Amino acid sequence: MRADRLVSLVLLLRSRGRMTAPALARELEVSTRTVLRDIEALSTAGVPVYAERGRHGGFALLPGFRTELTGLNHDETLALLTSGAGTFGLGPALASALRKVADALPESHAAAAGDRARRLLHEPETDLLERRRTRDDIPAQVMAEIRRAVVTGRRLRIHYAAAGTDPRWRTVDPIGLVTARDQGYLLALRAGEDRTYKLSRVLTAEALDEPAQRPEAVDLERVWRDRGSRFRTGGDQLVVAVRVDPDRRAELTDTALAVHAEHLDPDGRLCLELAFQDLRHAEWALWQLGAAAAVVSPQSLRGALRERAAAMAACYGDQGAPGDSDQK
Repeated sequence: MRADRLVSLVLLLRSRGRMTAPALARELEVSTRTVLRDIEALSTAGVPVYAERGRHGGFALLPGFRTELTGLNHDETLALLTSGAGTFGLGPALASALRKVADALPESHAAAAGDRARRLLHEPETDLLERRRTRDDIPAQVMAEIRRAVVTGRRLRIHYAAAGTDPRWRTVDPIGLVTARDQGYLLALRAGEDRTYKLSRVLTAEALDEPAQRPEAVDLERVWRDRGSRFRTGGDQLVVAVRVDPDRRAELTDTALAVHAEHLDPDGRLCLELAFQDLRHAEWALWQLGAAAAVVSPQSLRGALRERAAAMAACYGDQGAPGDSDQK
């Protein structure tokens, strides 16, 4: 709708400052001629948008101009009112922002949006089996210091407990924060080298006064994708060959670092070649599937699963449950 596009155009100029007509056209996915017509319509409606000519010219709004939120359409309002809270310790700020959004909406629009939002539930605390979601438990003060260093471009000193090692102090140049499957990560540079830190393992954090040595601009999604790719293909990983019930494929591949090969056997079993972080990771993942998956190689993993199965069988042998003899 044109009204939505006009609001988007104003918000783009407010957030980015001066923009050329071709740049606006790319953002709005319309032609340059359409942008020029929209600019004229805004000027006619009293929006203080003006043109600056020259090599670095473009369109801009008069300083201090603000807009109301009445231009939100139903889907945009619904997306805001049902968005998740708590990411990077910003839950209270998000709740406050949503209250301001709701207050700025026309009364009839707000009532309808509230009713619709109550019919959508985003990421409840438990699933249908009453299993609770696992979230990172990060102290508010720690998260606030990390967030401050990231957004203000300051160096960060963290007391970090890497898996299997004693906590150590590190001074890093923060690049950004990422959340994936309710787990938070700090992407940073340390002595110029890429580093990724799990937020739940940061014990203490302090934003320093010195500026971070990091790129001026960042494509965080690309950085995350590249680091994930290097993680999945590098290091001393364990490659496992396994035959699995096709119906259980997703359960296994979702826990693996990578799927190198797969084909279907004549007997209907799916043959997979998967990469896991180490033997412990692979043993845990395969044990979850029980008899629905059979490891072909390596022998070290077959032996680990056999020992675990033997211990389980001994626990549930014919000698009866613990304490039975005391009750007879």
